[in-house]
Amino acid sequence: MENEIFDVLIVGAGLSGIGAAVHLTKRCPGKSFAIVEARERLGGTWDLFKYPGIRSDSDMYTLGYNFKPWTARRAIADAPSILTYLHETVEEYGLQDQIRFGQKVIDASWSSEEALWTVSLQHGDGSLSSVKCNFLHMCSGYYSYDEGHDPDFPGKADFAGTVVHPQFWPEGLDYAGKKVVVIGSGATAVTLVPSMADTAAHVTMLQRSPTYIVSRPGEDKWALRLRKFLPSKLAYLLTRWKNVLLGLFMFNLARKKPAAFKGRLLEMVREEMGPDVNMADYTPSYNPWDQRLCLVPDSDLFDSIKSGKASIVTDHVERFTKDGILLKSGKILEADIIVTATGLKMLMGGNAAISVDGEPVDFSEKINYKGVMFSGVPNFGMTMGYTNASWTLKADLTSEYVCRLINMMDRKGTPIATPTLPAGEAMGTEPMLDFSSGYVQRAIAQLPKQGDRKPWRLNQNFPKDIINLRHKAVDDGVIVFSKPVAVTDGRREPEVIAAE
Repeated sequence: MENEIFDVLIVGAGLSGIGAAVHLTKRCPGKSFAIVEARERLGGTWDLFKYPGIRSDSDMYTLGYNFKPWTARRAIADAPSILTYLHETVEEYGLQDQIRFGQKVIDASWSSEEALWTVSLQHGDGSLSSVKCNFLHMCSGYYSYDEGHDPDFPGKADFAGTVVHPQFWPEGLDYAGKKVVVIGSGATAVTLVPSMADTAAHVTMLQRSPTYIVSRPGEDKWALRLRKFLPSKLAYLLTRWKNVLLGLFMFNLARKKPAAFKGRLLEMVREEMGPDVNMADYTPSYNPWDQRLCLVPDSDLFDSIKSGKASIVTDHVERFTKDGILLKSGKILEADIIVTATGLKMLMGGNAAISVDGEPVDFSEKINYKGVMFSGVPNFGMTMGYTNASWTLKADLTSEYVCRLINMMDRKGTPIATPTLPAGEAMGTEPMLDFSSGYVQRAIAQLPKQGDRKPWRLNQNFPKDIINLRHKAVDDGVIVFSKPVAVTDGRREPEVIAAE
């Protein structure tokens, strides 16, 4: 690939990257592009994680692409079904030859003189190469594939059994008839517990603090009915919008009336578990949607607990022992296997070093532009999904906007487009993400900021982003379109093109 130059380089062959390639194929048909993927297979998250029961925590009518209907029966889908969907997409749009596997982006350097990114790639055998591109679209997700958040629990070396982190699940792990403790209370933990409970002797979910847990049908009956008498694309569109609007209504209701919403969520738990349930195990200290709700399909977690195959313990780890875990309360949880479902490690852009004209980019000092680009960084887009809705809703809109921007650059004859903060005006900032989840708070200092006014603020609202990213003018006076020109002292500086 040395010395190859692409119009667009997409980083990552997961849900976002494959979608970005399809949008580019459809909306910018003359553009050359490639997808570089660090791993040897496509699929990203859905191929990386191998733990029992791995599934989506959003419905597939919104986690699926806007251009490809989800036609499987189950709305809450397992990883193999999602991978099948992704492989079908690659085949349908002929993307096989555009994906370069085993090539990890190490650094990317922008040159305003060339109006190109030079991207250094490390191959699976350790060798290096580089390619150039005019636009760099990062679709590598928001967490490290190389390491998860794995606290160093005291006494860990004393434990005689097996300790597993879900991100690195060992092939063939035998937990039949074993006592299992899953440390955590997030989406991974509530998936693992019922998936392991039928085979293990007993599974205990050990949580420091509870999470809001909501049951939802694994199949969407409304969608299945629509499919019987409507074309698949129309049935998919109607189901998609039904779920989008319902989710947005619930989120806004939770924010406007948190006490009432919290009361209803806890009432639903009582309906699931019966009057004798210990509600202390299901009552978080925070308001709904300060963190993501945990979705369980068809009440599987509740059923496992009611059957006696699983249980929840709310306590803190004092230390690991030879036979299990000693809790702060003095209680001992016996275990043969301990699963540390303690979360992800967030990072920006796959941990690649990014620089602009020789200056390293510190994303913690950058302000997001429309949830896609960053202040002062030319020709660079990053896909980040919603915190309160399905990832792909935002990923689709991000890719559509990148295509609109590229087409605008062509129409204006300018190879450079840079989100530029207003000169001489102070911009108030706040964290880009307002979630209290541990994985966000651990990384908050390294994340970009959002500004105090549009278009520097995140919407976290799909209908608003449709207007913002699909319909509002690309040439908005905030994006500076320019091209490099020679000046008398021999340097090259961008020639700014006035907004239309």
